[in-house]
Amino acid sequence: MKAGLHPENYRPVAFKDMSNDDTFITRSTINAKETIEINGVTFPLVKIEISNTSHPFYTGKQKLVDTAGRVDKFMSRYGNRNKK
Repeated sequence: MKAGLHPENYRPVAFKDMSNDDTFITRSTINAKETIEINGVTFPLVKIEISNTSHPFYTGKQKLVDTAGRVDKFMSRYGNRNKK
């Protein structure tokens, strides 16, 4: 294998699912602006919209995740077409 191909700055990073507040820690090189303290240890925090704990494929539940009002925007544009 070639030397110097992979990044050297792997570190533990906390990822937080914003739809159900589940947090997990894994090693990553991602840059984070926020931090979180878990069990007395401070980790960089990356907020995500969906993870395996909230995705319908993994949970078996259909759940509407609307983070930016997209459903309301769609309904205001196209939802009232059949009503006359």
